[in-house]
Amino acid sequence: MKIICIGRNYAEHAKEMNAAVPENPVFFLKPDSALLPPKNPFYYPEFTKDLHYECEVVVKINKLGKNISEKFAHTYYDEIGLGIDFTARDLQQKCKEKGLPWEIAKSFDHSAPTSPIFLNKSTLNLEAMNFSLKKNEEIVQVGNTKDMLFNIDQIIAYISQFLTLKIGDLIFTGTPAGVGPVQIGDKLIGYIEEQKMFEVRIK
Repeated sequence: MKIICIGRNYAEHAKEMNAAVPENPVFFLKPDSALLPPKNPFYYPEFTKDLHYECEVVVKINKLGKNISEKFAHTYYDEIGLGIDFTARDLQQKCKEKGLPWEIAKSFDHSAPTSPIFLNKSTLNLEAMNFSLKKNEEIVQVGNTKDMLFNIDQIIAYISQFLTLKIGDLIFTGTPAGVGPVQIGDKLIGYIEEQKMFEVRIK
């Protein structure tokens, strides 16, 4: 399986990163080693001093697909989860300054903790679904899927022009504004609506 991450899919986040709003979905990949085993803590990597959380809605692909039409994209997923796209912001900035790819800042081991539970999409309003992240019991990110620049079906249709989607692939659909740093000792809890989806402790 592979993890496909969408960048700059919320205008306010693009603004806080001083980045242009894209004309098409921007995506990058993380390996399966980016997943954090269930119930495991996240260990702060030694190679960064500026690790940021980015809370995102996650879509799980349920069948093989290539060149998927947007009108059929909804048939390629049933389950919705929540995850964190951890980013070594200092490494990312150095890569950007040199015009280099920045997988080193995004794709490291355990950089994509994902909720142990996924919700059936039939129980959710995907057009206007709230999600949020708490850090140490304080809400730090609040998002709603209605604010996505590209919705889930548009994302699937676009990505599948370039990559074959396979059963079990995960799509991280972008983060809203409010990203920020974590420290050892922090606790991150993610929610879809009122449903607790994950709890990650930083060690």
